[in-house]
Amino acid sequence: MPQFFLNKRLIILLVSVIVLVGLIGFSLRERDNISWPEQFGKDMVGFGQSLVSKPVNYVGGVFENLKDLQNTYKENEKLKTRLDELVKLETQVRDLKQDNDELRDVLDKKESLTDYNPIQATVIARNPDRWQELLTIDKGEVNGIKSDMAVISSKGLIGKVKSVNKFSSTIELISTNNTKNRISTIIQGEKQDVNGWIEGYDVEKKQILIKKIVNDVKVEKGSKVITSGLGGVFPKGLVVGEVTDVQPDQYGLTQTAYVKPSADFYHLEHVMVIDRDMPPPEEDDEAEGDAQ
Repeated sequence: MPQFFLNKRLIILLVSVIVLVGLIGFSLRERDNISWPEQFGKDMVGFGQSLVSKPVNYVGGVFENLKDLQNTYKENEKLKTRLDELVKLETQVRDLKQDNDELRDVLDKKESLTDYNPIQATVIARNPDRWQELLTIDKGEVNGIKSDMAVISSKGLIGKVKSVNKFSSTIELISTNNTKNRISTIIQGEKQDVNGWIEGYDVEKKQILIKKIVNDVKVEKGSKVITSGLGGVFPKGLVVGEVTDVQPDQYGLTQTAYVKPSADFYHLEHVMVIDRDMPPPEEDDEAEGDAQ
């Protein structure tokens, strides 16, 4: 008797599997219309899904809104803190400017290393063979352009005036390999600033070389580089770029900093020639003429 029921259950299971496979095959075949049991089943499943999904989505939306509100509150607190810091900085800058003006009045000193007047110019020509070295602008002697004036783009320093004509000028980029084209710079550090000289350009790395950095100072990667104004030609504060690497020279006496330029030397259309307010110092010898 138990053996009979066991066989009966097996037969029922086999029949059920056959019926199930048949139904699956029937439902998978290509048809223009589905049967009413399938329609009823799909409608019921869809209705059940809608009943579940709507409250779930609503609850999820409420939690998401609460999270956004919390994030907005935290961002608001951060912005308030920064706003307070900005007010303090503005006050300090105003006080420092007032002190600076008073000291200048006492010393009867009107010039500054950072004072200059920009002269707008447009690039009108570039030699394909010397694309990274020279370019020509549409301003010349009649516009007050003089040799050795600094030239910048909207992003930073790009070079200096090499030669001047009546109505145009030739600009020598700092991406040239002319080692005589030296520019005095400051590498801004957290604890102290470091002086160095732009002397060359690494064509492969497309980076400016700042040499003659004393070996006993630490130059951090990511430090900003600006002109120092101590060369007598370029004003102080022109953006040069950012330090990416520092390597000692072959003798270990000085260091060389690799600087990624802020300006794009390849795409240049509009530039500014810097007319420095402070007159350059008189040259004592020919060597001093190379320093900018």
